Amino acid sequence: MRFFVTGEQNRQLLMNTLILMFLVYVALLWVSNGLMYFHKMNLSVDSVLAYYLGSEQEFTQPRSYQSLLEVTHFHLFAMGMLVLTLTHLMLMTHLPTMVKVWLSVIVYGSAIADEAAGWLVLFVHPGFAYFKIAAFLLLETSLAVLIIVVIISLIQARRRIS
Repeated sequence: MRFFVTGEQNRQLLMNTLILMFLVYVALLWVSNGLMYFHKMNLSVDSVLAYYLGSEQEFTQPRSYQSLLEVTHFHLFAMGMLVLTLTHLMLMTHLPTMVKVWLSVIVYGSAIADEAAGWLVLFVHPGFAYFKIAAFLLLETSLAVLIIVVIISLIQARRRIS
């Protein structure tokens, strides 16, 4: 009875609705992240090298230190907040603790790896282009898993309340 008198069911409905709307927004961000990647390059090593090191055939210049720094500066904050929020939401799910730990490690690690990969291609060795591709794919996959897991958890919670 207290649950209905205090209005807790309405707060939970509101919270679930807000989280679901946030997850839709993040899903759109996820799609645009993929579209931006594929606008610049594809999953071939040659395209990654052409993007970071420039291409005589396409008349493109290598990425500059300043351009990488600006992108990295923005991405470190934005991706950090996104990953923190998604992993925090994942804590509310009924996944086993070790799954939560590993999924968190994977998503944080892939976000950092994706940022570092461009620097490594440009300033360390072109062979890191493989690393860039793998980091991007792992980041996109782990973000999708987090989004899906939280959405499923919200749906299951609504069914238990109804």
